[in-house]
Formats: sequence, C-alpha cells, structure tokens
Amino acid sequence: YQIYVDEMLEDGVGNLYLEFEKLKKKLEEEGLFKTEHKKEIPKYPKKIGIVTAPTGAAIKDILSTIKRRYPICQTILFPSLVQGDLAANDIVKNIKLANTYDLDTLIVGRGGGSIEDLWPFNEEIVARAIYESNIPVISAVGHEIDFTIADFVADKRAATPTGAAEEAVPNIKDVYDTIKHMNIRLNESVNKIVKIKEMYLDSIKSSYIIKNPNIMLDSKKQKLDIMGKDINNLMKNKLEYIKMHFKNNIDKLELLNPLSVLKRGYTITYVNDKVLCDESKLNKDDMIVVKTNNRIIDAKVVNIKENN
Repeated sequence: YQIYVDEMLEDGVGNLYLEFEKLKKKLEEEGLFKTEHKKEIPKYPKKIGIVTAPTGAAIKDILSTIKRRYPICQTILFPSLVQGDLAANDIVKNIKLANTYDLDTLIVGRGGGSIEDLWPFNEEIVARAIYESNIPVISAVGHEIDFTIADFVADKRAATPTGAAEEAVPNIKDVYDTIKHMNIRLNESVNKIVKIKEMYLDSIKSSYIIKNPNIMLDSKKQKLDIMGKDINNLMKNKLEYIKMHFKNNIDKLELLNPLSVLKRGYTITYVNDKVLCDESKLNKDDMIVVKTNNRIIDAKVVNIKENN
C-alpha cells in the first residue's frame, strides 16, 4: 500500500491555534485592537450589565465582588450561552440587547476551561460585537493565563471574572476616604478664604481713609479748587487772546479806512456820485463834490492846468 498526502493539518488544539492567530492578525490589521479606539471605563458607575452564564462560579464571583466593593451599583444579568456551537451567536445577541439599556459598563465573559470551551470568545462575530458596542466593555474570560480575541478587542481586559468586577467598580471604602479627604480640603480652603477676607476687612477698617474720612473729602475739594482755578485762568487767557486778535483786526481795518486818510489833509473828489480816479476825464465846467475830513464842498471846474 502507498499513501499520498496532499495536505496535512495538526489535529485538535493545533488547528484552533492556527485559526486564533489568523483571526487575530486580520482584526489587528483592521485596527480593532488599537488603543485610540478603547473607551474609558467609568470610575463611579451606576448600572453595570453582565453577559455570562446565569449559573456557575463566574456570575457568583462578579456579583459578590461588586456587592462587597460597591453595593450602591445596580447590576443587570443578560444570561447567555458561553460554550458550544450556539454560544457565539447568543453572546452577540446579548451584547446588542445590553446596548439598548442605560448602562455605564458591560462585563462579558465566563470562567476558565479548555481552549475548546473558551472558543466562542475567539469567534469573529463576538469580536466585532464587542468593538461596535457603545457601552465600554470589560472582558473576563477564563483564568489569568487565558487570552481570547475578545480580550484584545475589549476596552479593558481582566484576568478573571473577579478581576473584571474589581475593574468595573471602585472600593466603597476608598470612595469614603476620598470624600473625607475632599471634605477636609474643602473646609481648609473655605477657612483659608475666610481668613484672607477677614485680613482684608481688617486692613480696610484700619486704613487711614476710613479713620479720617474728611481727608478724602478735603482732597477732592482741593482738587476741585485747583481745577476751578485752572479753568478760570484758561478762560482769561482765551479772552485776552480774543481781545488782542480783535484789536489787531480793528487796527488793520483802520489802516484801510479811507476816512482816516482824510484826517491827514487829503480829500476825495466825486463826479456824478463816483470817486474821481482819473483826472484826465475831468472837463471844464464839470460839477464836482469835494469831501474833506469834516466837510463836503460842491464846486465847479473853472480851469484845468497841467501839473509840471
């Protein structure tokens, strides 16, 4: 007999490991594992959803841990298959259902087991449902040494279901301590502000102005007097300038006034009510009017002589 082998695959765990690595590489290249896509887990959640089997150690550990650490938080269980051929679809269905609730955080996981038992959390549909969840997801699959595709896609990976509960809620004792510390700091801050205001008030009360209020009034009165004097001087100077400017204009007008010329012995001759500017137009027997400084003389031209 002869046997011809065309293809050889490792049986059992070997084949699952190859599928795991293949899907991991694919999703990693698509960017589903990138840190920038991770949503922040709320520090003080009010309501937490849990997708896991309704029975078993996982749900008990999660609930007991949350109740012990942060009893004021409400929990909602979305019972799901976590093992077998139908588990992946059921997990996806419950993740989508949980996203219709008003939840702060969603825990998805199960207790430990073989790679075959944990395989639903290595399915691509589960990975994409976790990635597309609007609620921050904490994965809690298996034990500390177990890693699934869901761990890489989730916003936070916990080593165990108990660890997931610890990641999801704070310790109530730490919250009390924080509130106590904040209360102390708040009282110190308020007291500090009060002391500063008291010191400021004391400084105002002891100020020279408060003790001698008339000083401020006297200062304002003195300033007002100075301003009044300044305004008065300014107006005087302005008035003197206007008077001087007016006098200069009067002097200029006086120089141009023809009557001023008459006072110096000159006369103005009119012919036909017009000033005689060209004596060549004057003829014998013309009637003229001669105006002196204080008289008006009517005259007749008797003779015209040339001025040599």
